[in-house]
Amino acid sequence: MKPEGDAAGLSLAQLASQVRQAFYGEEAQRIQRGRDDVRVMVRYTDSERRSVGALDRMRVRTPAGSEIPFTTVAEADLGRGYASINRTDARRVVSVTADVDRSVITAEEVLSDLSRGYLNDLLKDHPRVALSLEGEQRQSGEYLVSLVFPFLIALFVIYALLAIPLHSYTQPLMIMSVIPFAYVGAIWGHQIMKQFDLVAGIAMMSILGMIAAAGVVVNSSLILTYTVNRLVSEGEALDDAVVNAAVTRCRPIILTSLTTFVGLMPLMFNTSVQAQFLVPMAVSLAFGVTFATVITLLVVPAIYRVFEDIGGLITGLRSPAVATESTV
Repeated sequence: MKPEGDAAGLSLAQLASQVRQAFYGEEAQRIQRGRDDVRVMVRYTDSERRSVGALDRMRVRTPAGSEIPFTTVAEADLGRGYASINRTDARRVVSVTADVDRSVITAEEVLSDLSRGYLNDLLKDHPRVALSLEGEQRQSGEYLVSLVFPFLIALFVIYALLAIPLHSYTQPLMIMSVIPFAYVGAIWGHQIMKQFDLVAGIAMMSILGMIAAAGVVVNSSLILTYTVNRLVSEGEALDDAVVNAAVTRCRPIILTSLTTFVGLMPLMFNTSVQAQFLVPMAVSLAFGVTFATVITLLVVPAIYRVFEDIGGLITGLRSPAVATESTV
């Protein structure tokens, strides 16, 4: 808008409305013809709408009723218009979608590259622009949040199932202590198999594989703990029972883990596009179980001994009080 247009009392909205009415048309009335609704539009003739020069020759009506040439009150520049404008919650939205070739790259890696480069520069240059992940990415995030509570319930059920037959509150904790180490093994497996990006994180199927590994890795630890309990009940010293249990159960524990790993190898090394989305889950389960096996044979016996030391320390702290009461 030029200063002359402001002096004439015109606003930019009024000017745009008149230009739209002249070239696109203004609905004058609607006529019903059978099932059809015919709109009658009033606008310039075809010859007056064919060229951009027609805009310069257009006359604009002011609030006072006079007509002024368009070039007197405004300037127009050529530019690219939008074929359509989409809005969500009254905000203009542009949706960007893509299909990922999983044989070359993962969706997480694509988003990581965009976030580190192009998207950051875009948000810095245009502060009024907001970015949000929709579609599968948003559904994955919501699905992960929904998994937290069921996973906690599953851990509690595992604890209860272990505590009832063992008649102990602490031994289930020893058995379940291998679960975090299984997650470490799963992450290492993703690094070895090149399925993990430090910035992009791990895929949704990888997390599902870790959750599945939580219920598998406790088996070896349970066998070892049960063997220690049996040897102690037969009269062996605790230190001897821990060592003998690790030695006697070493072969079956290792074989169980190796058979699980070998059984998942065809899926881990499958190069077909249809199987690519399952590979991260197989990697999490295979490497998680394998790494947890080593932890079971080395760390669980030590944890067992530490818990016994803590129990003896607590008993030693309580014993003077019991002796005093008996003396009194």
